Amino acid sequence: MPLREYIINDIKPLNINDKVSDLKMMFNELTYSHIPIENDGVYLGCISETDVHCFDGKETIADCNHVLEGFFVRSDTNWLDVLETFAQHSCNIMPVLDHQNTYLGYYELNDIIGRFNETPFFAEPGGTLIIEKGIQDYSFSEISQIVESNDAKILGAFISKMEGDVVQVTLKIGDSGLNDVIQTFRRYSYNVISGHEEDTYIENLKERSDYLNKYLNM
Repeated sequence: MPLREYIINDIKPLNINDKVSDLKMMFNELTYSHIPIENDGVYLGCISETDVHCFDGKETIADCNHVLEGFFVRSDTNWLDVLETFAQHSCNIMPVLDHQNTYLGYYELNDIIGRFNETPFFAEPGGTLIIEKGIQDYSFSEISQIVESNDAKILGAFISKMEGDVVQVTLKIGDSGLNDVIQTFRRYSYNVISGHEEDTYIENLKERSDYLNKYLNM
């Protein structure tokens, strides 16, 4: 389903000249973090429920227009960029404009997350690994080569953490036998952060250590 099919337009933006009390009443009836505001059909931005409570209900929205947040996405913005915009503005409603800046409606966060959950990264069976390496030393081409050389397939990959000169990459690998992949990553000096039930490397080390201790204590 095209992302624009998720556009909802059952809630019309409030006008900049409406009362703050109208805005408060709307927030009481809804579960949205923000409400869109317009003036003469032109989208001005969103106001958050948190900011609204700082103003007297007798005031107009125009009296608090300095707290309007001008975030939005276009009708052809891809779903991953839409999800990123949600995260950047800590909201659960996202106004959608066309390229003439006409307000078309809004996306709900849950709908976009649901679209994310339909991707192979979540929907397909497989194992998830988190690997770590120096930011100057890793490459996605090398990561792909390591996975595919072990007859496995990458269903998804993204940089999940970047701190200092170290980067962490989260992988979804569509193959149940991940132990060989894990061992190859270690041979290529990647630090495997996440555990996995088929990762026998640590377990083997523990067994050898226990055996050595038992031998030395005989």
